[in-house]
Amino acid sequence: MSKKTEPARPEARLPKGLFDISAGEIRATEEMLGVIRRTFEAYGFEPLDTPAIEYSDALGKFLPDQDRPNEGVFSFKDDDKQWLSLRYDLTAPLARYVAENYQHLPKPFRRYQSGPVWRNEKPGPGRFRQFIQFDADTVGASSVAADAELCMLAADTLEALGIPRGQYVVKVNNRKILDGVLEACKVSSASQRLAVLRAIDKLDRLGVDGVKALLGKGRKDDSGDFTKGAELAVKQIEPVLAMIDPDTSMDLGIGKTASGRAGMEETEEIEKFIAAAGYSERIKIDRTVVRGLEYYTGPVFEAELTSPITDDRGQPIRIGSVVSGGRYDGLVERFTGEKVPATGVSIGVSRLLLGLQCLGKFADSAVRGPVIVLVLDRDRIADYQAMTQQLRNAGLRAELYLGDSGLKAQMKYADRRGAPCVVIQGGDEKEKGAVQIKDLVLGATLTTIEDRDEYRKKQEEAQSLVPEEKLVETVQAVLARHKA
Repeated sequence: MSKKTEPARPEARLPKGLFDISAGEIRATEEMLGVIRRTFEAYGFEPLDTPAIEYSDALGKFLPDQDRPNEGVFSFKDDDKQWLSLRYDLTAPLARYVAENYQHLPKPFRRYQSGPVWRNEKPGPGRFRQFIQFDADTVGASSVAADAELCMLAADTLEALGIPRGQYVVKVNNRKILDGVLEACKVSSASQRLAVLRAIDKLDRLGVDGVKALLGKGRKDDSGDFTKGAELAVKQIEPVLAMIDPDTSMDLGIGKTASGRAGMEETEEIEKFIAAAGYSERIKIDRTVVRGLEYYTGPVFEAELTSPITDDRGQPIRIGSVVSGGRYDGLVERFTGEKVPATGVSIGVSRLLLGLQCLGKFADSAVRGPVIVLVLDRDRIADYQAMTQQLRNAGLRAELYLGDSGLKAQMKYADRRGAPCVVIQGGDEKEKGAVQIKDLVLGATLTTIEDRDEYRKKQEEAQSLVPEEKLVETVQAVLARHKA
């Protein structure tokens, strides 16, 4: 008789580009988000939340082309055969929301939003398929004063997060300047122009040689994957590379085109706004900034940390831009057919938190665990539950042990939970109408005490027998002792 085949067990593994988040990191993130939220609200932005899933055509195709469904987004068909997608940023859903509610919104409309986004792209160092963004946008303002304000908001946010002035820089450019260069060197193909801006956007990661390869035939990365290039001619590549070289003296022909002139004028105007507000040392014009998303139409900006950043082993880490954004005057128009100017800024929350933690800020929060009520007599679990609820009713964080282990294992559990103290009531304590409170924080220090009298004194403090009616009072005293 053949043996029954056991079903195959699934392997416990994460998909590439995704990650689990610990309690400490969640608390650190929430603390950081609170600072960002307060800074954004100080500028007059109001909160808004949009769903994680949108109709695919509403999101549009603005990400780099990939060998993935719908070009880099996670998509699926609904019951009515319509394509739905997980949002790849918070800007495209905002454009849909504004188009749908435009008549009822104050103009300009100013909103901030935080939430996860998803990209169906090849994962790598610092490149995830799911990450959190925190955006602020102004819709309905055509003046580049709105763009300048977002650059100032980026600077103020980084400083509010504890990054000193001089250890970050906000860089500004204008897409129209690149358009002017491409027009001057007769690059008219839309696909080529898109490939050019995405090549330049990789400058900080690939260097000039990598960008040059992507402007030409393409390049093969370290894994062996080949990325097709823009296939520009050598005489077309030279002015593009010269544009991102701050020391170039080459005539790029920017001023000879309408787009180039408009870009230069807008950049000069932004410089004036920044200077008048006293931000010239923190916000700089930088022609290497183009941003990789296709929908940007004018000023673009990004912020990066300038202090050397290393990991736990002292190895340097390339964080890249932690804040980015730009003007996207055509996104709402896709829905309405009418021009609606808009500009926004986005913080890469996970990336920024990594940078801040490497700089010694916003460490994973080690919040003290709850008071643990131990279970010594299974027949009296209702009594233990009542004690736990008594602590909770007093505003204390308390947990009833719900496992099946004995006293020794329960004590180990309380240690692993970071409990400041445990509540014990066995048969002897119950007869006396008392409970035993063990201060685990104080108890952990007893082994370091050499003086006998001091040891006895601390031991008495660490373990006390009190009447049941003094349970809450005694636990509160323990928590106050350790400010837990």
